Amino acid sequence: MKKNLFIISILSICMCACKKLDLNPLSSPSTGSFYANQVELELAVNDLYRLDFWTPIKENTGAWEEFFSDNCYYRGGAGSNPVIAGTQSSSDAFSLTFWTNSYKAIARVNAFLENKDRAAANTPAAVITTLEAEMRLIRAYQYSKLITHFGDVPLNLKTLTLEESYQVKKNTKAEIYNFLKTEFDFAAQNLPQSYASSSVKRLTKGAAWALKARTALYMGDWETARDAASNVINLTGAGAYTLNTSYSALFQRSGELSTEIILSIPRDQTQKVSATPDDILSRNAGGFGATMPTRELVDAYECTDGKPINESPLYNPLNPFANRDPRLAATVVPFNTYWLGYNYNPHPDSLQVWSSKLGRKATNNDSRAVAPFASFTGFLFKKGVEQSWSDTHIEDNDAIIVRFAEMLLTYAEAKIELGQIDATVLDAINRVRARGYGVAVTNTGAYPAVTTLDPVQLKKILRRERRVEFAFEGLRYMDLMRWKLAEKALNKPIIALPDPANQNRAKWPFPGITPIDADGIADYSGFGTDVKIQFVRKFDATKQYLWPIPQQEVRLNPNLTQNPNY
Repeated sequence: MKKNLFIISILSICMCACKKLDLNPLSSPSTGSFYANQVELELAVNDLYRLDFWTPIKENTGAWEEFFSDNCYYRGGAGSNPVIAGTQSSSDAFSLTFWTNSYKAIARVNAFLENKDRAAANTPAAVITTLEAEMRLIRAYQYSKLITHFGDVPLNLKTLTLEESYQVKKNTKAEIYNFLKTEFDFAAQNLPQSYASSSVKRLTKGAAWALKARTALYMGDWETARDAASNVINLTGAGAYTLNTSYSALFQRSGELSTEIILSIPRDQTQKVSATPDDILSRNAGGFGATMPTRELVDAYECTDGKPINESPLYNPLNPFANRDPRLAATVVPFNTYWLGYNYNPHPDSLQVWSSKLGRKATNNDSRAVAPFASFTGFLFKKGVEQSWSDTHIEDNDAIIVRFAEMLLTYAEAKIELGQIDATVLDAINRVRARGYGVAVTNTGAYPAVTTLDPVQLKKILRRERRVEFAFEGLRYMDLMRWKLAEKALNKPIIALPDPANQNRAKWPFPGITPIDADGIADYSGFGTDVKIQFVRKFDATKQYLWPIPQQEVRLNPNLTQNPNY
């Protein structure tokens, strides 16, 4: 039997769901002796607060969802990234990992729900209900991920016998979504709005509404998305959410307790829950510069007059960070600024740079004239990166899953799609935008406040706002998928700077103003040899709007029919 067969992912895993948590001798059957008291119930719930169950693919694999979009390129991952290569198949490892992790979490939830009442004699009923609400919300989120990626999937709500596992059939995406709405509501009704400070990372009422709002948005259920996001926005008292004053600080360790964060998964070096950030770090700081922003992302940020770069007189392609939305400089390292102890300058003639860390000039390994594998696009991510990463080569910032800004833009998008454009829509967008500029939303002279009520223009603004606000947070790929723009955006080449020998210094870093269409998609085809095509993305619209069911699952159970054209 293969390691990752379907019965293993939803049957065997369910039977040993708490093996790591079992406080009894290993010779004792896990589910036979577990769930006997409050401590064991809480251990079972706590084990599902792990990053594997919340982010689709870990970022240090080169297959995180941001790499599936037009925001980000992983130098070593293009050949193994079947989404942007247009080669997705049922044998892809990342599809199997996504599927298996989701059903592993679902199986553990099912085991908990079937066995929780063993602790009823010694555990307060209110505690059991709260833990049940956490578990049902976790299961609902797993199914939300599954239906938005695979479409129709099996809806498994109990532990299966071996015979039953061979008979599992798909439920429709619509059936599962209807079920999920009731689960989100149960969680919202039975989870607290806030916890004591020692438990701030647990799921809350606001998290239940936020995950419902995101799921509804992805499903195109605008009324549900509007109402769920509105519930989050209108919370008051302890556990209410506000935008963090500083956009950049939100993603640092200093922002981990911000009231903007609705749900995050803790990561901490001392608890051995961390990642290796070397692909993100500059080469001067001891990293590889392999995870890089695309030119398309940089070009997506508006100028300070609120106009895109192809419409604004403020934009200069020879000085691309000037007069731009401040979130650009908070997300991407600006040229000729100090970063991780070195002046960051990828210019091909900049063979040495000053190091504030060393107190002297140093070889500039961030120039491709010195290090051929320095960032091909010339850009590096700054958002969320800590100085300590270059010192310790350990990334342990908490992983933000959903935050308040997303609810504001979800509410605005839903209202726009419903034709309900009013002052609350403008306020929601402007609150996010003003925070990006570090000013109060009422200070409309200090940021480009949105004032138009035209639905066509607002939709363009909203989509651009989501892209720049959530850059490098893993949301862009699903936005492209649900807006049906993947076939356009992901059939465009990834543009890099020309090789140093071919770089026209008079046109550095970019030869002209990028044309950007009504969908916000950039076109670099007119720049000829002044740009280098680093990789040609391909997206097959006849199949890639759904992911393939892993072949092992289909092979074991013929009822799991494969998605079209795989």
